[in-house]
Amino acid sequence: MIKNSFISVISQEDKKENRGSVEFQIVSFTNKIRRLTSHLELHRKDYLSQRGLRKILGKRQRLLSYFSKKNRVRYKKLISQLDIRESKTR
Repeated sequence: MIKNSFISVISQEDKKENRGSVEFQIVSFTNKIRRLTSHLELHRKDYLSQRGLRKILGKRQRLLSYFSKKNRVRYKKLISQLDIRESKTR
């Protein structure tokens, strides 16, 4: 399995202080998603990991929509740093 370089957008000091912040949770979910996607490229029939990936994607989607409503400027900055697409609004 190839090790991917994961994102460290938030500095080490902020990690210890702000583990409950929305930005930290989005970054950690993104790291988990990238790790699971690389795992599923090798193990295509791992259905439990596929289910876990879908659950994490849903959680991140809900957090992103909440964060975009709360602070649009920081949301745009975080989206660009993580290199993920902007969520569709309903």
